[in-house]
Amino acid sequence: MLHRALDDSFPDDVRHRITVLTVARTAANSCFRFTPPFLATIARGNGTTLAGIGIAVAISELSGLLSPFNGEVVERIHRRTAMVAGLIGIAVGTTVAACSVHPVMFAVGLILLAQSKVMLDLGVSAWTTDRVPYAQRGRVMGLLEISWAVGLLVGVSVMGLLTAATNFRFGFGLGAAAAAVMASVVARGIAPDSGPHTRATRAPRSPIKVSDVGVLLIGMFFLMAASQALFVTFGSWLEDAFHFTPKGLSVVAFTMGLAELVSSVTSSRRTDAWGKERSATTGAVLMVLATVGISIWHSSVIVALPLVIIAIAVFEFALVSAIPLSTAAIPGSAARGIALMMGAGTLGRAAASIPATQLYERYGMAWPALLSAVLAGGTAISMLALHRRDAPPMV
Repeated sequence: MLHRALDDSFPDDVRHRITVLTVARTAANSCFRFTPPFLATIARGNGTTLAGIGIAVAISELSGLLSPFNGEVVERIHRRTAMVAGLIGIAVGTTVAACSVHPVMFAVGLILLAQSKVMLDLGVSAWTTDRVPYAQRGRVMGLLEISWAVGLLVGVSVMGLLTAATNFRFGFGLGAAAAAVMASVVARGIAPDSGPHTRATRAPRSPIKVSDVGVLLIGMFFLMAASQALFVTFGSWLEDAFHFTPKGLSVVAFTMGLAELVSSVTSSRRTDAWGKERSATTGAVLMVLATVGISIWHSSVIVALPLVIIAIAVFEFALVSAIPLSTAAIPGSAARGIALMMGAGTLGRAAASIPATQLYERYGMAWPALLSAVLAGGTAISMLALHRRDAPPMV
């Protein structure tokens, strides 16, 4: 289905397998994204508070600092092996989270889930980068990142409806089953591939200067932290202030997923032409404006909820636009570059999880939203600085 968005200038194996890889990542992202909207529900099921479960989330996020190590592993094994191992690990980690009766057990499940998702994402991104030149990666990465939106739009919504009918354990269980099925599909549908060997990875120049890599990582730290400040609080805010039920949160998740889908498709179509740095900067600036609005009008669901959806949508646009930059951060080693970006982003999410949940419990939604605005502003400044360096294009 998605192959129709790629013309004959893209390699045949990328065109033929883009849909399978996107569906696999959709299953993974559904498991990964299920926790934040239902954090309060999960906290009650584990006999703790929102702040207590927030600590578990933060600990699991810190495990993302192992992403560079995962990048080294992926560079040394078959891309397909990384994908299948990641999907199996996601199924196991999600099952552990489903069975948890204590925040520590829940954190263990999330750690396994998060690290397995890193393995999957690195495998898919490296497989793609091996085949697609930098100038065309924005389109392919945008299509793959549709999985992030569809994971929320379809996966989390369905898991949430199942949670409303039963409990969060069955919701997690559905996600685990989907990941296990896709592990089998990928194992049979993707040929073994030992590593980089195509024109895309032999390009002589990188668009990212060595001095720019640190700026890019700082930008990703702030961007992921900004999103986390919203993700770990908006569900509790809707429950506490406006009495949303799990079914209502599922409807919100569906709407967010739809908005993110529009953002991913827009990025896929426009980022290569507009410029990856400029596109990421634009998304971050729009996120600042939206989150400031949430802070001001947080007591009005009619105003603030659409702003939350907009903030998440433009975050997605900024993220998808920035991903191709990371694939070129380390010439000839896409997995290492993406792993560094993931590590920076994970550190950002971990850094924001505890203060955001504590700010919410003490002061309400206004302060987590303001924290998100400040962090998104840091991304805008970083990406603007990266753009002003005007690195030479890579073809």
